[in-house]
Amino acid sequence: MSLEKTFIPYGGYWSTPFARWQGSLSEYHSIRLAGEVGREFLASREITADSFDGVVLGITVTQSHSFYASPWFAAMVGAPDITGPTISQACATSVRSLASAALEIEAGTRECILAAACDRTSNGPHIYYPSPAGPGGQGRSEDPVLGNMNLDPYAGLAMTQTAENLAAEAGIGKEEQDSITLMRFGQYQDALADDRAFQRRYMVPVELRRGTKSVGVLDADEGIHPTTAEGLERLRPVLEDGTVTYGSQTHPADGNAGIIVCNQENATRLARNRDVTVQVLSYGEARTEKGFMPKAVVPAARQALERAGIDAAQCAAIKTHNPFAAADIYFSREMRVAPEDINNFGSPLIWGHPQAPTGMRAIIELIEELVIRGGGCGLFSGCAGGDSAMSMVLRVS
Repeated sequence: MSLEKTFIPYGGYWSTPFARWQGSLSEYHSIRLAGEVGREFLASREITADSFDGVVLGITVTQSHSFYASPWFAAMVGAPDITGPTISQACATSVRSLASAALEIEAGTRECILAAACDRTSNGPHIYYPSPAGPGGQGRSEDPVLGNMNLDPYAGLAMTQTAENLAAEAGIGKEEQDSITLMRFGQYQDALADDRAFQRRYMVPVELRRGTKSVGVLDADEGIHPTTAEGLERLRPVLEDGTVTYGSQTHPADGNAGIIVCNQENATRLARNRDVTVQVLSYGEARTEKGFMPKAVVPAARQALERAGIDAAQCAAIKTHNPFAAADIYFSREMRVAPEDINNFGSPLIWGHPQAPTGMRAIIELIEELVIRGGGCGLFSGCAGGDSAMSMVLRVS
């Protein structure tokens, strides 16, 4: 279905910097941190908590007390009288959270929803499942982060293998993957130009503390790997006889992001600039064949575009969450768009992947790029576990 009543106030969103695995945010409770950042963001924009009649929180890596995630987050941002769902859909969590909020706006059951997403892939839980019937009464254990990256229980293989399956089928070699990775790194440098002018349009700093003591500020992405053609050429594939290296795939990270989703009246009232209108036109979802996760971004994108009544050629900007360079290449080929016309100012391939908030940051960057371009339609598409993907189409005017 197309969406007609769902808007995002221009400037009604934030993203923290994304911090490298086991880096500056590795010991912060992701829900608590999202609550603190969200509260500070709303205060900085002079948006009062009574503006919201609903909340959505996306999270994929469980934290202590995450049973209470969404209402707890609402209380921390200063809105203890509202509630809403806690959503987890692997790397599609951001789009699913925004779609959930949008459907409530379309139905008229809510008028203004704060949607946020947070994750800490660092120091994730180690889960033990008791099993008295096991050998010697022993249970089994699981690492929810690394374990899920390394095994899709339905496909029976790791996510890296799904990228290799795609690369083999589509004839995408290591050299081509290295080339697109280098291009994406160059695009990210544009976001750092003029003292990070592009990122400062939406990125908020995080005060770093040890107990009650302030020990610094994280005000820029942490853990970006310096990338050169020579460095990429030297890297060996992760899998034997493969093509994907650690240089041509994303890296785990920590962070959070948030977007206000509302009707047009609230979007106008809460916008940083009322001359800019951001409308959500549609979303799409798809699943591809077993063991080919990165392919799913294409049918998901096509569904969202069809629902919006446009095609890829009519998009002024496109963002993707393709965690493997091979997937970026495949998307460009299938959607018939030039690789250099996608992911301006960077992408999760470069700035990292904290899972739940990844797509939300990409959508925020999509909005800001559209504003710079003077408006137009934009597409985000990102893959997720289980050979699936979700997409969203926006229009900025």
